[in-house]
Amino acid sequence: MPLTIEELFQQGIELFNSERFFECHEAWEAAWLRSNAEEKLFYQGMIQAAAAVLHAQRGNPAGSRGLWGKALEKLAPLPAQFRSIALEELRRDLTQYFAQLLERGSAPDHPPKIRRLDS
Repeated sequence: MPLTIEELFQQGIELFNSERFFECHEAWEAAWLRSNAEEKLFYQGMIQAAAAVLHAQRGNPAGSRGLWGKALEKLAPLPAQFRSIALEELRRDLTQYFAQLLERGSAPDHPPKIRRLDS
């Protein structure tokens, strides 16, 4: 039986927080394909955010910043708390992460984590 959209979303969170960004992208892409409207933009933003961190870790700061800019365009209009996560906190932490990347020229040691609101 295929996973539900919610199960794919939660799996993506686990993978993101485990710094498995490629696999996270895959889980969220499967959810994105089955979602609609506002959720589609949310998943696109989250996928781009995960890909941006992956690019940062692979030594591509310019590509990373570009992807983060695209992700933020999609995530910025959404409420601070969205789909059971602290989205505003994630946006802020990722913005700081990518600012540090530009300052240092290399990725910070630890990317931000996604905080669930129910925990």
